[in-house]
This record gives sequence, structure tokens and C-alpha cells, in this order.
Amino acid sequence: MSYFPDIVRDLKEKTKKYDTVGVGKHYARALQYNVPGGKKYRGISTVHAYELIAPKTALTEANIKLAVYLGWCIEMLQAMFLIVDDVMDGSITRRGQPCWYKLEDIQLSAINDGLMIEAGIYQILKEHFSHLDCYVKLYELFHEMTFITTLGQFLDTKSTHQDVLSFSMEQYKSIVANKTSYYSFYLPIAAAMHLAGYTDPEAYRQAKTILLEMGYFFQIQDDFLDCFGDPEVTGKIGTDIQDSKCTWLAVVCLQRATPAQKEIMRECYGKNDPEAIARVKQLYEELSLPNTYAIYEEDSYNMIRTHIQQTSRGIPVEVFLKIMDKLYRRES
Repeated sequence: MSYFPDIVRDLKEKTKKYDTVGVGKHYARALQYNVPGGKKYRGISTVHAYELIAPKTALTEANIKLAVYLGWCIEMLQAMFLIVDDVMDGSITRRGQPCWYKLEDIQLSAINDGLMIEAGIYQILKEHFSHLDCYVKLYELFHEMTFITTLGQFLDTKSTHQDVLSFSMEQYKSIVANKTSYYSFYLPIAAAMHLAGYTDPEAYRQAKTILLEMGYFFQIQDDFLDCFGDPEVTGKIGTDIQDSKCTWLAVVCLQRATPAQKEIMRECYGKNDPEAIARVKQLYEELSLPNTYAIYEEDSYNMIRTHIQQTSRGIPVEVFLKIMDKLYRRES
């Protein structure tokens, strides 16, 4: 994923039109700290998808650059969501470094920095895509994905204020679809499809169906890693238990728990206390949730691959298979 320094420079330069006291320097710092870290699944998926689905004659250096710019736009959207999410969750680290809001000179101004990063997406789209037929579609796509994800963020946050015993799988699936699946999985591929000139609604529908399944698979992995992953590998310290999040682990635990075990959840879940957190993790292990997760991951991986192979029209199955193989048995 190249060209990021160019994006930072261009956005910093754009601030000069409105500012004379140096906000551009801060903007560049916020971009450099929050955007290029991590595995860049979303951005890389955009570029790889475009290279696989675009006509060979369209794979010019200029068009590949546009795909990379789209990938960075998605990584910028991801950065905005993570900045805000970390503030709301009270997280400590992100991608192996302190969360942006945890820096002494940043704190709650991180929220505005997130908005600045998001606004930069539309500056990039206007600058580099406004001459293309797909410009309006891309513009609308980013806005729709942002709208859906903020709904998911609300559902996620709302769940932390309810009785843990009321968590349900239906609620969990709604949170995942809206908060994670659309922007993390559908957005990168849909953006590549628009850039490649795809117009068939059925192709988008089939892609969405498969990609939302992948998003669900991904989020369950994330929930497991938040609880049982190694922070040295994941790059973050999990907080789902103390934050009282509606997670796959919590829901499956409640499905299996005895009345006495449910009381343990009611007593300990959502408490920022090391002993309470450890007791919840112990309960998860008593109910064999790590083993259940391992079986689920294997079965779901095979099921989704089967669905991919059955796709009858739209983009090449290799696009989906490449994503699934990156997700399978991931540890971070």
C-alpha cells in the first residue's frame, strides 16, 4: 500500500486554504499515527479485488493508483471508527501503541481528529475520482457505510448498559452486521467493483451476502482474541468483559450456563476488577468455549468456502477465497 505520504501531504496542503496557524501539522500527525498501522486488511483487499476483477486493459498504473487511493480512504474510515471506539470503550492500547486519545496532548480532542480524518476521505474522492462515472456511487457508498456503522456502534454501546442475562444471539448478529461487516468487508469489495465498472445489482447482492458472512466470522474471531488472545500479538489489551460487551463468548456462555453460572455472569460481567474478569474467563473455560470456538471456526470456514464456490455470477471467487484464507486461524 504505497502513496500514503502523498495523501498526507495533499491533505495537509489543503488545510492552508482555510488555516494560517498550523493545523496542517497536527492533521498530518493524526493521519500518520492512526491510519497506516495494523494489517490494512480493508485497503489491501480493495486493491487485490480491483486487480482481479477489472478488465486487463484497465490495469494501468494510473488505475492501480486509484485503487490504492480507495484502499487508503477505507483505512482512513477505519481509523476514524477506531479512534472514537477507543474513547467510548476506554481502551488503553491500539496496534501496539497507546490509543490516540491517551496521549497527553490529545485526550478528547481525538474525537475531532477522527472527524477530520473522515472528512479527508471526501477531499480525496473529489480530487481524484470526480471525473469518473463511478464518483457519485463511491461517494454514496462511503456515506452509506458510515451511516450503517454508526448505527452498529450505537447498538454495541447500548448493549453495555443492559442486564448481561438479556444478551441474545439475535442482538449479537445485528450488532456485528452493522458495526463490522458492512464497512470492513462489503465496502472494500464494493468500492473495487464500482471502480472496475460493475453495474449489475445481482453481482453486488451476491457479494454482499458472502461478505456479511465473512464479517460475522471475523467478529467472532475478534471476540475470542479479545478474551484469549496474546496482547503482544493482537496489539491491544482486551476490554470486552469489563466493558460488558455483547460478544459471541458471552451469548454462548449464557446459552449453556446453569442458573448458578448465570449468577456468576450477573455478578462479575461488566466489572473493571481483575478478579471478576478472571472469574468470567474461568467460567468460559469451564464451559469449554475455547474448544467450541475452534470447532466453530473450522466449520464456518468450510461453510463459507462452499458458499463462495456456489456463487453464480459477479466477481471471481478468488477475490473471496483470498480474504477467507487470510482470516483463517488468525491470531491478531
